[in-house]
Amino acid sequence: MSNIKSINVGVEGLLLILFIGLKLTNVINWSWLWVLSPLWIPVALMLVVGVISLMIFAVFLLFRIN
Repeated sequence: MSNIKSINVGVEGLLLILFIGLKLTNVINWSWLWVLSPLWIPVALMLVVGVISLMIFAVFLLFRIN
């Protein structure tokens, strides 16, 4: 058996590496907020979906009780 380990970076990781490289080589003049966006945009989307789901669940509970 070989001990070869693979690394799964994913699309977000590749974009993050690309954006950081472009920023550090002065190819793009974006703020660091947008350079690091592959990190925080998926988290923000999950939070929005979670809050909306909780709101829908709360509405169903309110109508079920009454």
